[in-house]
Amino acid sequence: MSHITSSLEHLDHYINTAIKTRDITVSFSDLFGGARHVIRWLFPSWMDEHLDFVQFKDGITNKLVKCTNRSLSLSVLVRVYGNRSELLIDRRQEIRNFVVLSELNLGPRLYGKFTNGLVYGFLSGDAISVTDMSRPDKSKLIAKQLAKWHGVQLAGERVSALFTTLQKWLNEVPEMYENPQVNAIFQARFNMANIREEIQSLQQELEALRSPVVFCHCDLLNANLIYNKEGDTISFIDVEYACYNYQGFDIGNHFNEFAGFECDFSLYPKKDFQKIWLHNYLSAVHPDRDPTEEEIERLYSEVNKFALASHCYWGLWALVQARLSEIDFDYMGYAIKRFDEYNKRKEEFLSL
Repeated sequence: MSHITSSLEHLDHYINTAIKTRDITVSFSDLFGGARHVIRWLFPSWMDEHLDFVQFKDGITNKLVKCTNRSLSLSVLVRVYGNRSELLIDRRQEIRNFVVLSELNLGPRLYGKFTNGLVYGFLSGDAISVTDMSRPDKSKLIAKQLAKWHGVQLAGERVSALFTTLQKWLNEVPEMYENPQVNAIFQARFNMANIREEIQSLQQELEALRSPVVFCHCDLLNANLIYNKEGDTISFIDVEYACYNYQGFDIGNHFNEFAGFECDFSLYPKKDFQKIWLHNYLSAVHPDRDPTEEEIERLYSEVNKFALASHCYWGLWALVQARLSEIDFDYMGYAIKRFDEYNKRKEEFLSL
C-alpha cells in the first residue's frame, strides 16, 4: 500500500491537494459545449481543432463524453453526473476508488473533478456483450480480475455497505411520484412496508452466512467489462458503486447481469457454469492450491442467496431513479422486473 492510500487521512489529503478541481457545471442540454469548457480548463495546451467529442449513450445514471486529442492519440472521458445522483452514490468514495485503483493499475487515472462530474483516462478496448459473459474464455478472465479486486486493501473500516445502502435508498423512495402514469404503476405494484420487512428478513439470512467483506465493484454488467484484445485482458470500469461489501453479493450481482437490461432471467447461469466460474475465482484467490468441492458448493449457495439482495438493490435504485433521473429509461418497469424475479427465486435460493 502506497503512502497516498495508507490511510483515509492521507488519501483525502492527496485528493484535496493533487486532483485538479474547478467550479464548472455541465448541463445535459449542452453536453458537448460543457465538455469542451472542462477540457479547455484541464488541458489548456490542447487545441480545439485537434479534438473530437463523442457521446456514449449506454449509461442510465450519468452522461458520458469521450474527448480524443488526435495530435496526441490520447482520449479522456468527461462524465456528467445524473440529476441528484448523489442521493444514490457516495461521490467522495468514488473519487477515493479512482485514486486507489489507479495506484494499483486496476483503473484509469483521474485527471480532475468539476462541480457535477469527473474527467478520467479512457481504457482501450471494447465493452463485452451480454453473451460474452457466459463464454468460457471471457468468464475466466472476469473471475480472475474480480479476485484481484477482492484483494484490494482500501483505507478505512472494513464494513459492508450493503444494508446501510438499502436502508438509505428505502428512505429515498417517495410515497407518490409527480408523473401520474408512473405513480399509478407504483401504487398498484409496490407495498413499501412489505419491501422494508422483506429486506430486514433477508438481512438476517445473509448476515448469518458470514460472507467475507471485500472491496467489491457492485455493478459488473457487460458494459462495465472492457476487453483488450492485444493483452487478452478484462478491466472493470465505472467505480461509482464500488465499496467494501460482501463477496457473495458482488458475484451474485454479476450473475444477475447475465439477464441484461431487458431482464431475461432465463439467461441466469446454471449451476454447472457457476461452479466452473467459482472454481476459476477461488483458484485466483488462493493460487497456491486447488479449491475443494466443499468450498465451491459453499460459495455457490452463498452467491445465489446474495443474488436476491442484488434484486432488492437495483430494484430500490430504480424506484429512486424514477423520481430523480432526467435520462430516458423505464426505471419503474425495471424495478418491477427486479422485484418480480426476487419473489420468483426467493424460496429456491434461500433453500440452497
